[in-house]
Amino acid sequence: MEGGFGRSEALALLEEWTASESLRKHGMAVSVCTEAYGRREAERLGLAGAEAEAFVEAYACAGMLHDMDYERHPSLEEHPFVGVKHLRELGWPQHVLQAILAHADYSGVARESHLEKALFACDELAGFLTACALVKPTKSIRDVEVAGVKKKMKDKAFARAVKREDITGGAGLLGIPLEEHLGNCLKAMQERAEELGLAGVVSESAS
Repeated sequence: MEGGFGRSEALALLEEWTASESLRKHGMAVSVCTEAYGRREAERLGLAGAEAEAFVEAYACAGMLHDMDYERHPSLEEHPFVGVKHLRELGWPQHVLQAILAHADYSGVARESHLEKALFACDELAGFLTACALVKPTKSIRDVEVAGVKKKMKDKAFARAVKREDITGGAGLLGIPLEEHLGNCLKAMQERAEELGLAGVVSESAS
């Protein structure tokens, strides 16, 4: 994207606004999943080189920043509006702001662009996949499988705060089967497990 509006700036803002480790990790996980869809879309559009990278970076940044104000301003009246107002004052691109607004059902902003749909589709799912990893004995995202995720989605008691309808609805928005959506996000998170703090723990016997 334009100078001064990239991953490093987004990460600095996330860290400045969010003290909670789990909320920071959520921002990173959503970013990784959304970025993966950005790459797919850039390929579909035939973008290459710097143009493709700038396109994908908007996806990564929107994911990272979508909940930046949530810790300080969790109410429906303020989140994500306070964060978006701050980003607007800093000069962040409108399509990133639009996507952040659109991820909230109550914002009144329709999800029209691919970025807006991808961010919404990845938000709840990234949280759910993290929960699936953390209940594994290894606490590793690499030990999570799509079949297991589908089974856990049916278990209402597991990660009960996660809206299953947003995960299935997100797949619908992207025009792909649920299983494919789960697989896409799982693969994206597995590839960057260390970065997300989900590479797991080394067992005592192995150390």
